Amino acid sequence: MAEEAHLGGTRDALYVVRRLGTSLALEETLRIPWEDVQAAGWDAETTTLRVSEVGTWGEQRPEHVFTLPEPGRLLELIRERVTASVVLQRHVPIRGRRGLRVIARRAPRGDRPIRWIYEFDAGIDPDDPAVRQAAEEALAAARADVGLDF
Repeated sequence: MAEEAHLGGTRDALYVVRRLGTSLALEETLRIPWEDVQAAGWDAETTTLRVSEVGTWGEQRPEHVFTLPEPGRLLELIRERVTASVVLQRHVPIRGRRGLRVIARRAPRGDRPIRWIYEFDAGIDPDDPAVRQAAEEALAAARADVGLDF
């Protein structure tokens, strides 16, 4: 269900200010760093913005759905900042066309280490030893390609 909130973005993160309960005085601010945003999309028909965060394989990916009647330039900002956080994205085939992606994401300020993420295509089991080996090899190659071969 979509929630009403005040949304804003900076160079570093998407900010969500939402009311807690029915009190007008109680609010919370959620900060979602751009490098943690997996995807975002706005549906003009339902006036909803859906933001999903980077998750962990096998766990429910955090997702936020907001009522947003008019996105203004927020969508442009989200697209630009999320794209800018991707350092590298490489698909590694394991069985034909299916495989996994090795993705490197970084904070806009560059003040935190690069975050390495795997995304597995449908039908690829990350617990399969051959998949694990391919993932480790792909990660090592990717790190070497961006100068992080430690």
